[in-house]
Amino acid sequence: MSEGLSPEFDAHAGHALWQACLEELSRELPEQQFNTWIKPLVAQVADDHSKLTLLVANRFKLDWVRAQYAGRLAALAERLQGHPVQIELALTLKEAPVKSTFQPGSSALRGPEESLDAVDEAVPNTFRSRLNPALTFDTLVEGTANRMARAAAMHVAGSPGHLYNPLFIYGGVGLGKTHLMHAIGNKLLADRPESKVLYIHAEQFVSDVVKAYQRKTFDEFKHHYHSLDLLLIDDVQFFANKDRTQEEFFNAFEALLAKKSHIVMTSDTYPKGLADIHERLVSRFDSGLTVALEPPELEMRVAILINKALSEGSEMPEEVAFFVAKNVRSNVRELEGALRKILAYSRFNQKEVSIQLARDALRDLLSIQNRQISVDNIQKTVADYYKIKVADMYSKKRPASIARPRQIAMYLAKELTQKSLPEIGELFGGRDHTTVLHAVRKIGGERQQLTELNQQLHVLEQTLKG
Repeated sequence: MSEGLSPEFDAHAGHALWQACLEELSRELPEQQFNTWIKPLVAQVADDHSKLTLLVANRFKLDWVRAQYAGRLAALAERLQGHPVQIELALTLKEAPVKSTFQPGSSALRGPEESLDAVDEAVPNTFRSRLNPALTFDTLVEGTANRMARAAAMHVAGSPGHLYNPLFIYGGVGLGKTHLMHAIGNKLLADRPESKVLYIHAEQFVSDVVKAYQRKTFDEFKHHYHSLDLLLIDDVQFFANKDRTQEEFFNAFEALLAKKSHIVMTSDTYPKGLADIHERLVSRFDSGLTVALEPPELEMRVAILINKALSEGSEMPEEVAFFVAKNVRSNVRELEGALRKILAYSRFNQKEVSIQLARDALRDLLSIQNRQISVDNIQKTVADYYKIKVADMYSKKRPASIARPRQIAMYLAKELTQKSLPEIGELFGGRDHTTVLHAVRKIGGERQQLTELNQQLHVLEQTLKG
């Protein structure tokens, strides 16, 4: 299994380190998860224990282990070893090992795009959808923040090639765009296993165009993409300023629509908000159905935490879920990160999950939030964004150019801080709490209807969260 690895690795070196990691993870993870993803890994440890290489059977498993477990493995190895340990994932291909490395302190693994070619050669005559089978409609918590997008996605999965083609889903980081796309693909393949479904990130499409250009293999490229029944492509904003890529995607887009195949795309902004994308492509993006994903509301955040804890083989009391949900508001990814911290803290200290334990586990996160997001900071940020004076936030002036930003600042104060309505009113020039409530309801309601306002609020929220 170790053929093709560099001589710095000894099959027996660091055996105790990996065994300790396995023992810890076997206690921490549900049995099925551990047996499926962790137990089959083959480990090679550098002589100085600075690097741990894990051999994985195929690219799908490599991507999954990378996304779900590499960060935890790096932290665990560092704790056990007493110094940072680099985690490297490699495919068990004898002639061309494909590597993806997790540097301690980083947030992602990175590996060469060419690795995809090696995997394709290892599994000939098999169409690879790149779907994550764990991301389904059943594992997606529904709420008002995603109800319309979820309904549209289910319709596409049930009747591809008809209504809502293309389906364009946009929203901020970690709100579930990718989950929805995988759910569509998984549902279609469950109903019609013969379908050709492909999920890719936009950067992979760019890479494929570059390789086709370099190798003069555009016929193969076009056959691959134009023959799909369902194309799921993530983060199309990465097409910006890439003219050849945009041209090839336009061609693929037209070919797929002509044969009644379906296209689903995601982006961090609505189609007309995309920068440096050709107008004819933007008009195609906007020609089907465009739906937004919003940050999850409180009740949805609570449900996500409880469901996710159960899937991890643990229980989270409702009062603890409410505490976490009130303090982690931005997106699902941050919620899941907070949950992992709490569960790990609980297991490490052998204490039951409680509000106090959650408070201790999330101490750093809570202190950062309390330090960074204040009503004063919100007022300054909103005033700067809308080019008004900070003093206008407290004044009695009522022209729309001032009243509107003031209402937006009140809305953000309610969403991003723990202040009560009366406290917020006091900080806005001694206004009554009913004035604040009116602003919160007004802006919250309009956010669902007005794309431009939603985009402005998204920018402000990202700015405030740093």
